[in-house]
Amino acid sequence: MKNTASNTIPKPLVTSNQWFILLSVVISLISGLYFILLLPLLAGIIGLLTGYNPVLKLAGKFLSKPYSSYPQEDKAQLQFNQTIAVSCLALSLIGFYAGITALGYIFSIMVAVASGVALLGFCVGCFIRFQWQQYQYRKHTAK
Repeated sequence: MKNTASNTIPKPLVTSNQWFILLSVVISLISGLYFILLLPLLAGIIGLLTGYNPVLKLAGKFLSKPYSSYPQEDKAQLQFNQTIAVSCLALSLIGFYAGITALGYIFSIMVAVASGVALLGFCVGCFIRFQWQQYQYRKHTAK
């Protein structure tokens, strides 16, 4: 991404990442090639650890306008969402390769549903984070 100091990410890049995750999971589940789940898992881990998400970087090459001219998404929220996705993808792979297929399906389907619903406009991770922040606020003010 060109503007790494920013606290936001252009919406088209976020949408590209959501499609990448959804398609990877769906292709993996349909084909039975569970190693495909490594693609979004590794991209997510790299993004969380280094701030460089290869999917966002690639998608950024297709943007025709400056990043700031697109609607923006909060980077902290997206990192929270990515942490959830990475955790679920890791648990899914562990399930598939440890012979606990139900675990693999449960966590991979959760990721697919969350990314699909996000593409439709509702962010599950945003809802979870908001509820967590509300809980922390109530806990703090109750003292």
